[in-house]
Amino acid sequence: MADTVTMPTGLPTALRFRPLYAMTPDEFYAFCQQNPDMRAELSAEGEVVFISPAGGLSSAVNALVIGALIRWAQLDGQGVVFDSSAGFILPNGAVRSPDAAWVRRPRLAKLPARQRERFLPLCPEFVVEIASPSDRLVELQAKMDEYMANGAELGWLIKPASRGVTVYRPGEPAQHVAGADSIDAGSLLPGFSLDLLPIWQPFA
Repeated sequence: MADTVTMPTGLPTALRFRPLYAMTPDEFYAFCQQNPDMRAELSAEGEVVFISPAGGLSSAVNALVIGALIRWAQLDGQGVVFDSSAGFILPNGAVRSPDAAWVRRPRLAKLPARQRERFLPLCPEFVVEIASPSDRLVELQAKMDEYMANGAELGWLIKPASRGVTVYRPGEPAQHVAGADSIDAGSLLPGFSLDLLPIWQPFA
């Protein structure tokens, strides 16, 4: 049965439905292949969540983050960068698509070739979610907590509207960074520092 999550204005933010039977990740992959114009995630509870296309501002910010991460990763060589079109099967059974992610190459090398073409059965070491005006912050925070509980080592929730970043690490309270010019990924991604000034004003 379908229902909508609504903002106080009554505008729908996400369409959700629970299938008549619980889909496996492979069945959900087939569902997504049959509906290529729809972007969706699968919650650990078996709920399918459709995600709307990003607005111009959010898309530009996402491109800036991905570009910076790719430039660093090409020099570092230890991992692979993924954009928001990649699906990851988390240990709790959810299928998530972070706005940006990074995974160490040895973990990917262990996957069969066929599996690499489908949803990847792992949680990225590093994940980024970018809050858009239509997102519910509480849902993004829950998603970041889910990543940390399922094996992520570092996560950034970037909030361009408030010029803030919330940093997530497993077993630690979330750390809120406001008004910074840059943010450093520390020992997980040595040498990677994201310039936040273009993030705050991507059209400037």
